[in-house]
Amino acid sequence: MRNYYGIIFCGVLVAMLPVRLWAQGQRITGRVTSAQDGQQLPGVNIQVKGTTTGASTDANGSYSIAVPNGNAVLVLTSIGLITQEVTVGNRTVINVQMQEALNELAQVVVTGYNTTQRKDITGSIASISSEKFKDIPVASLDQALQGQAAGVLVTQSSGTPGGGLTVRIRGNTSISASNRPLFIIDGIQIQSGALTSTDGYGGQGDNALALLNPNDIESIQVLKDASAKAIYGSRAANGVVLITTKRGKANQKTTIVADVQRGITDIVKRPQMLNSSQLLNLQREAVVNAGQDPDKLGLIKGVTDGINTNWLDRVLRKGVYQQYQLSAQGGNERTRFYISGNYRDEEGVLINNRFNRLSGTMTVDHNATPKLSFGSNITVSRALNKRVAGDNFLDGVYSGALHSLPYYSPYNDQGQLTVPGDPDYPGFPNFNPVAEALQPRQNVLTTKMLGGVYGEYKFLDNLSFKSRASIDYNSIIEDIYFPTSTATGGFTTSLGQQGYGEYNTNLVANFTSTNTFNYNTIINAKHRLNALAGVEILKRTNRAGQVTGQYFPSNDFTYITSAGVVNRGSSSLVYNGLFSGFAEVRYDYKEKYLLQATGRYDGSSRFGPNRQFGLFPSGSVAWRLSEEDFMSKFDFLSDLKIRASYGLTGNEQIGDFLFLGTWDVATYSGSSGLGPARLPNPNLQWERTREANIGLDASFFNGRLSVTFDAYNNITDKLLFRQPIPLTSGFGVVQGNIGKINNRGMELTISTVNIDKQGLRWSTDVNLSLNRNKVVELATDEPIYAGYQASGVTGTNAVLPGQPLGTFWGLKFLGVDPATGNAIYDDKNGDGRITPDDGQVIGNAQAKLFGGLTNRLSYKGFELNVFFQGSFGNRILNLTKQTTVNSGSSLGFNQSVDALKRWQKEGDITSVPRYVYENTYNNYLSSRFIEDGSYLRLKNITLGYNLPKTLVNRIKVANVRVYASATNLCTLTNYSGPDPEVSTLDGSTTAQGIDFNTLPQVKNIAAGLSVTF
Repeated sequence: MRNYYGIIFCGVLVAMLPVRLWAQGQRITGRVTSAQDGQQLPGVNIQVKGTTTGASTDANGSYSIAVPNGNAVLVLTSIGLITQEVTVGNRTVINVQMQEALNELAQVVVTGYNTTQRKDITGSIASISSEKFKDIPVASLDQALQGQAAGVLVTQSSGTPGGGLTVRIRGNTSISASNRPLFIIDGIQIQSGALTSTDGYGGQGDNALALLNPNDIESIQVLKDASAKAIYGSRAANGVVLITTKRGKANQKTTIVADVQRGITDIVKRPQMLNSSQLLNLQREAVVNAGQDPDKLGLIKGVTDGINTNWLDRVLRKGVYQQYQLSAQGGNERTRFYISGNYRDEEGVLINNRFNRLSGTMTVDHNATPKLSFGSNITVSRALNKRVAGDNFLDGVYSGALHSLPYYSPYNDQGQLTVPGDPDYPGFPNFNPVAEALQPRQNVLTTKMLGGVYGEYKFLDNLSFKSRASIDYNSIIEDIYFPTSTATGGFTTSLGQQGYGEYNTNLVANFTSTNTFNYNTIINAKHRLNALAGVEILKRTNRAGQVTGQYFPSNDFTYITSAGVVNRGSSSLVYNGLFSGFAEVRYDYKEKYLLQATGRYDGSSRFGPNRQFGLFPSGSVAWRLSEEDFMSKFDFLSDLKIRASYGLTGNEQIGDFLFLGTWDVATYSGSSGLGPARLPNPNLQWERTREANIGLDASFFNGRLSVTFDAYNNITDKLLFRQPIPLTSGFGVVQGNIGKINNRGMELTISTVNIDKQGLRWSTDVNLSLNRNKVVELATDEPIYAGYQASGVTGTNAVLPGQPLGTFWGLKFLGVDPATGNAIYDDKNGDGRITPDDGQVIGNAQAKLFGGLTNRLSYKGFELNVFFQGSFGNRILNLTKQTTVNSGSSLGFNQSVDALKRWQKEGDITSVPRYVYENTYNNYLSSRFIEDGSYLRLKNITLGYNLPKTLVNRIKVANVRVYASATNLCTLTNYSGPDPEVSTLDGSTTAQGIDFNTLPQVKNIAAGLSVTF
């Protein structure tokens, strides 16, 4: 049997050998690169003039071709490149630089485990170059995607530096599994999302991608349809983001770049709250409306409002942002390198909040021989995130400042922080937000190492083997202490714990080994074939430990070793893995008819033994009409290609080993023991998405106008869901695969060069996206409630068939009765009472349209970039308003100035009901709190100037550039809250679009200096 397989393998190799290998004559090798940036160009056709002998460059831009003699002429052609003829002479190595005719078509695109030129793409791939965000002070890689690519929606959860972002590509495909795309950096799968595990930050997670330096990025490719991303199989249903970092270029002298940025930050908008006198009048009115005496409750004019504190001013500040980077890049024909170091420091707009990061990157590529090349890359970063209690956390700093009564001061007469029980302020009812910011220690120290090595060997001129091993290693330490004077530390009656400490450690590591064979050939100068096959092994490790303590002897001893009671500790170690085989075949005829087939066979330890392996195939075709003879009369048309694809992808991003049955402590008939806690399901498998896509790529007027259009329809079934089962089994549910979600939509990208003459260039990029999300099928038709529990309803959100994810659920508000001032709600079931049974759909958080618009102008050294980003048709649940325009006020919270619009007398026409002390009826969760979240935001404007060469040459440098940048400068919106772009529950699928005391985003105004040596 072993000999049988050996004979087959040898036969395949012989069949793959092109006949021209035995041709007599001279063999020429070399590399083709771009004259613009030195980038290696794959897929360039090379033909011996006057013959049918031909070859094409591989993924590294290398080629090998046999010629009859030194008089032969090589003709190099590729759509988007200017055709070039080269006489061989007595050379055996010929390296060629080719000029781009149409930049978009000649652009090199990473497509997974391979590279190609944009002209040869048959799937839906969005490309983002580093030029588009180089001057924007983005803190993380995913933030660089915002507004830059059609079909990609990026939402920042809050204005906290280093905080979480939500990235969605063509909508949400899952209810209970992750909806984050797969992030790959230089072939390495990296950890994304939150790394920390501590509760108490109000749903605001941290962001693992903030540990990496965006300035090291060369380009980003977003794989959106099955043809583009099925090569990643069970991890690709949510899209794939491929990030290519900067590397050295051949035959480039060493270039050193120093870059400095400094600026200030402030929140985009401050909420307007009532002052002491306004609030006192409101509270007295509410008490009188309830038939009580406000004086007896201590609401006395001239006394109660004797102090007027603006708590937001006390906890907010203008932060300082600074970033410094030094990089070097260069190389010769054999060795290329890139090295950089970066330091970023940002003060949060909340006092005592700070994020700083120190990172370094080094990349080396070396051609040892014409056949053997190898290289390595390593990135090490260390970040310190000084967090403060956040957002909707009850004792949060920002949320506390919103709600704290202005009747009290943060400091007493001795200049000490005020706390409940302070004799200078008897009856102090609230915790002190200033103390909650300054006194606790909430430090997160994270170390990240991202590294890999690879080796590539060419067995034949058109057959190569590449092996890569890589690791993404993350070490997280959370060091937390709340002193006795804080709410969490124990001044409240319920906790009374005399200080609270927590120490958490977490290690998250992904190891990946990838081995691929790549074969490419061109036959008769017409048929071009590229085939790739590989095997990949992925191992994930998650090791965690946690310990908490309380009853500390004093606030001078703040670590767990000093705790009087160490009341909880835990540790865990979880492994999971993925074993995969994959293949890809590309074929084109005369660069006119293109075909691609992709398949991946995945096996995951996360699924049941009956469903551990699955196949994820895809296919796509494209027809370049512009190459047909009947299109030659359209001189204005540079390129026109239509394409279609269909395939399957999966989602395995759920918890580990949910297919197993588990046991737990149980009590029966007064006796303790063990009992089953979860039923096993050996058939549990990944979610599956069937994706169909049609698209069009067009270029006009020699590249002055480019248009890309896509339409798609995706169905995700076999949702990872808790499936109801008969209670006679002893259980109500079992983890299963049930339900369907549909996403369908359209995407449009337009790029134009409006003016390009006499040194003036003006270009415009616009992208628009439309996605319609719908839950098609669940286990039952009953709503699944999610989000917050709120007065008058079961939950703020609901998941139900026929509606999109992010659907809001509540009472339908019909207005305020002018005669009584009471709220009027829709009695849906007609029983004459307003109860939770009258809950209904009152809106959804899905945008009808979103996109971005960028204008770039350059003239004689000046550069101006203006970038707008926006969303239309989405709704926001302004849950902050339910407490700050709370018409059933308990007197314990300050109110928004919107409360001044309340009903006060018969005949008043308003949307704010009358205030009645301790009456909750007028404050039920309803469509009164649902607002239009549409906005258009000037996301960034940058003005730069390159000093004249005559001047910089005098100081012995290559270039000097100065620039100024402003981010989130202004916003057009009807939303009454501070920021329409935030979302309280970071990354939530079922509870989207909620603004509950969420810290607004920040505007950043910075200046920078870049010097190239």
